[in-house]
Amino acid sequence: MKASEELVHQIVQTFRTNTQESNRPAMEAYMKHHFVFYGIKTPERNKLLRPILKEYKSISQTERMEAAFLLFSRDERENHYAALSLLEKGAKNIPRSAIGAYHELLQTKPWWDTVDMIASKLCGRYFKQYPEYLVSITESWRNSPNMWVRRSSLLHQLSYKTDTNKDLLFSTIDQLKDEKEFFIEKAIGWSLREYSKTSPKEVVAFLETTECRPLSRREGLKWMKKKGLLHT
Repeated sequence: MKASEELVHQIVQTFRTNTQESNRPAMEAYMKHHFVFYGIKTPERNKLLRPILKEYKSISQTERMEAAFLLFSRDERENHYAALSLLEKGAKNIPRSAIGAYHELLQTKPWWDTVDMIASKLCGRYFKQYPEYLVSITESWRNSPNMWVRRSSLLHQLSYKTDTNKDLLFSTIDQLKDEKEFFIEKAIGWSLREYSKTSPKEVVAFLETTECRPLSRREGLKWMKKKGLLHT
């Protein structure tokens, strides 16, 4: 058995052994019944994963990615979360080709929980390592026919603060701002809100000259209002 298969087997067996039936209905309802769950909540899942990921910390990037896709092939959502934890643990010195795998995972059993992790954490770190690809890939993804990929294009720089490419952020928002899609509207607001913590004047100026949908605008201004930086 390959190392990637052994790792997946160990994770799946550990989760099965620790299934919490009483938690399943609420967890599945919270995710709109798109996925089935073992019923393992995040703190317990992380506790169970920690020794396994430590045991396999030296696997190759190829094996790590293979294991992630194998975990995503399972039905239970905790396996998908484990795949992303596995990838995050190995996110340093990832190969240039990793962005293609991330793009595929964004479209594999997608919902906001996994998409946001891939976009903000995995892709975000990727573009820190390979900044020369940030503009071209973001511009490509914001034109994707897949809504989740378009949402991702708004979230790559979520944690960049002063390193944010504001022109890219604002042009991406400008392109997507008229979409009547909740997850796009929310992502626009989220990206503006995070950037407002670094450059509130830039965000206010952008919203004064750009007609965003109400949800996006409300979310984008939320932090500044909370801090008393806005009075209207």
